[in-house]
Amino acid sequence: MEQELNNAETPTAVIVPGLRGHVAEHWQTRLADTLPNARTVPPLEHDELSLDARVAALDHVVSEVSGPIVLVAHSAGVMITVHWAQRHSRPIRGALLATPPDFESPLPDGYPRPGELRDNGWLPTPREPLPFPSIVAASTNDPLARLARVAELAREWGSRLVDLGAVGHLNPASGYGPWPAAEEFVRELGRPDEDIVNALA
Repeated sequence: MEQELNNAETPTAVIVPGLRGHVAEHWQTRLADTLPNARTVPPLEHDELSLDARVAALDHVVSEVSGPIVLVAHSAGVMITVHWAQRHSRPIRGALLATPPDFESPLPDGYPRPGELRDNGWLPTPREPLPFPSIVAASTNDPLARLARVAELAREWGSRLVDLGAVGHLNPASGYGPWPAAEEFVRELGRPDEDIVNALA
């Protein structure tokens, strides 16, 4: 009976931002304000490019949540999430992984170079299947990753790939603000384990 109650409990959405941190008009910020049960990984005050520090910050938030969790990651937050999954075994109901960057290829000006990313622990990109159901939401014109590359990562992580079309990097610079589909994906991933596995199959 206790297990049934846990499965029925509304999951906490843990929001995992990317390297740019918190942006008022970002869909993650709006989603956190909309959902009844949400926590956001806070920005780092030091070692902002350190993967270890960012994974630790995510783990700290996850450790404070007692019930089921859905991770909601964007951009570098996706990489933080997949690295976290390699290091920690906390059960997760599901993860929405939106527009992951390709850190193994040079990024546009203004973003860290591959050498910086490697020195700070981001590379190599994890390729192991994730231990929880996940949806990778991909853009056809993302300046930070080619669609074929994102599709390859989704296959390796065991994720369901959703093609969002030409949405850039799905951030305010690309014209997003609100992203209503995010709430639908979170609701889908938040269903009890056997339901979400069947839905993603």
